[in-house]
Amino acid sequence: MRRTVAFGTMVAGLLLLGAPGFLGASGVPGAPGSAAPTAAEVKVTNVAATRHAKVSRRKAPRPKPTPRPEMTTRPIPRTAQQDLTAAVAPLARDDGGHVAVAVDDLSTGAIAGYGGTGTFVTASIVKVDILATLLYQSQQAGRELTAAEQALATTMIENSDNDAASDLYDAAGGAAGIDEANSAFGLTETSVGTDGYWGLTTTTADDQIRLLRLVFTRPSVLSGASQDYIEDLMSQVEADQRWGVPAAADPGTPFMVKNGWLPNPTLWEINSIGEITRDGQRMLIAVLSDDNASEDSGISTVQAVAEAAAAAVASAAKA
Repeated sequence: MRRTVAFGTMVAGLLLLGAPGFLGASGVPGAPGSAAPTAAEVKVTNVAATRHAKVSRRKAPRPKPTPRPEMTTRPIPRTAQQDLTAAVAPLARDDGGHVAVAVDDLSTGAIAGYGGTGTFVTASIVKVDILATLLYQSQQAGRELTAAEQALATTMIENSDNDAASDLYDAAGGAAGIDEANSAFGLTETSVGTDGYWGLTTTTADDQIRLLRLVFTRPSVLSGASQDYIEDLMSQVEADQRWGVPAAADPGTPFMVKNGWLPNPTLWEINSIGEITRDGQRMLIAVLSDDNASEDSGISTVQAVAEAAAAAVASAAKA
């Protein structure tokens, strides 16, 4: 019954809205010629205006935010120094910290070392410095090495002859002459001729790498001919002296080396410097050690460190 009444009331209201005179003759409330709006008309108009205002005040929908890209993690590239330290540190600890190494990868530009500033007695590796000094002085004087000097240089490097080294050491001006040349070479951690003996010269692995760069890379204060001369001699050392850094070379590849060994006074100084190729990469390596119980144990230590260092630097280049 209530639904019927409500429906009838709504119909009546609709009929009223369509009745003549509700909108007036013009069909627009308040237009000229129209009747004054009734209270019902005003109410309807106000309701419509209110609804329009509410709709107008509604905020436009916000655009969906652009999704942020997911964060991705990339492995940090290992460095040659990190890899070399990880590889050499256990060997150095086992040796009581009496070994140092420096590597310069000429193919990639990577440089790494362990204990590179530690001081060691050179023993016979100083013979490369003696010859480099003599050649540098000859360049400055505008002359070639004499035949006698060349013969001495050959036996000094290829056979590690000490008498030949003493003669050329004196010819180069002894400690003072070699120190002066080393200043031009950029060797800042080498002290020549300790107690008057060239074999007791002290140096660091880092300085030996600087000496090797002088011999094997350009630019250099040594001429190309002087560099070639030293390299040729270092490539032809006698068979029983081809240990040390060549242990790290790729099988069958050429290498250049100069080794030093000295009981001082009973424990051994064992050193090796030179150029090798490892995994196709050209490397300069210097390994210095002291307080070795024997010559053989020192050689084993130097070769193990050279192998570990070269492998680490080569591996880092491929990481």
